[in-house]
Amino acid sequence: MEKPRKKKQISWQEYVIELGTSLHRLRMERGLSQEQVAYAAGLSRYTYQKFEKGESRPGTPANPSLQNVLALCQVFQVHLVDLLPAAAPDLSDR
Repeated sequence: MEKPRKKKQISWQEYVIELGTSLHRLRMERGLSQEQVAYAAGLSRYTYQKFEKGESRPGTPANPSLQNVLALCQVFQVHLVDLLPAAAPDLSDR
């Protein structure tokens, strides 16, 4: 019998950077500006920019709320699992 594989874990910072990359890719695929996405999701443009960048302050990883992530899923018309990175974040380093 084969041993179950451990899922790769990445740091929280790597996780939110991957999330930001997904947000940017989806936005570009749909031909939307950051302002358009932010407005549709009920966010400020500045907040959305920080999500795409993956940080809240320089050197501090972003930590978007579930409500904000779900709003962005609705804007991009994707399922949550299609937006979030596949690797699980290591929450001990937050």
